[in-house]
Amino acid sequence: MQNRTKKIFLYLILSSLVIGAARMLIYSTPDTDEEYRKRFNEEYHVYPVGMPKELSFAGEKVPLSQFEVRERIDRELLINTYWQSQTMLYLKRAARWFPVIEPVLKKNNVPDDFKYLVVAESGLTNAISPMGACGFLQFTEATAKKYGLEMNEDVDERYNTELSAEAACSYLLESKQLFGTWTLAAAAYNMGAEGLTKQIEKQKANNYYDLLLSEETLRYIARIIAIKEILTHPAVYGYHFRQSDLYAPYKYNTFMVDSSITNMADFAIAKKTNYKMLKLLNPWLRSNALPNRSKKKYAIKILAEGYTGVMEDASTAPNTIEKKK
Repeated sequence: MQNRTKKIFLYLILSSLVIGAARMLIYSTPDTDEEYRKRFNEEYHVYPVGMPKELSFAGEKVPLSQFEVRERIDRELLINTYWQSQTMLYLKRAARWFPVIEPVLKKNNVPDDFKYLVVAESGLTNAISPMGACGFLQFTEATAKKYGLEMNEDVDERYNTELSAEAACSYLLESKQLFGTWTLAAAAYNMGAEGLTKQIEKQKANNYYDLLLSEETLRYIARIIAIKEILTHPAVYGYHFRQSDLYAPYKYNTFMVDSSITNMADFAIAKKTNYKMLKLLNPWLRSNALPNRSKKKYAIKILAEGYTGVMEDASTAPNTIEKKK
């Protein structure tokens, strides 16, 4: 019995040594350039992204039969497919923010596809552009004021997702009425209605896909379409995740305030939260106080107790992200 045990023990040791040596051979760096190149060619592969047969934006068909349009969208599909960290963050953030943006679009009769415009604009973050445009919808000061967003040293409603989405809807509806299509309305959002009008008059064309515009605006629509395609069919483009990997929408209580707040930290503590969480849920509060001399009503969000930020089940995921069976 002892001899049998010893044999088994020796067999296990020898097997471990053989497996270890094999792993060393497999994962070790080849000694010669020729061996290295051979292994690289055998083990490393990059594939083109297949172009879907049909694509659309806001119910308007994308003319993929035009090689220039097809290649422009192909570029954005490649970039957003292979910039994996960024696109995975888009998927995670979309789970939190699309349920906020979608109802605003629906209420204003703006196509649901415009939520992908928000992703293209800011990556669903409160970004600041080199030109000073701010928030999810990237409003400049002049445009924000035109559409009724409040801006001063204490309040900047460009950072209020719901209010800035309302303002963006007003802009897009006006542009749709002016230019006739949602695709041109999206282009106007990027380059301005005045600039787009000049190009339409100059080129004697009123179809977005027939216009020669700046590279930024040409890429802008293609980027929105590519983001829509990938976020609608993530598994097709190699993105796999559990529902618990996504960021859950904030759960909060809303307090209506029509008086001054002299100290935001004290206000937060009184509401059983802290300064950091108060500012995280209300980034439009830009200072440590809210003088509110006009007695305006503000809706301030306070994080609900026990919120974890994790998606609990597939039923709470946005309908643009494929649910796992």
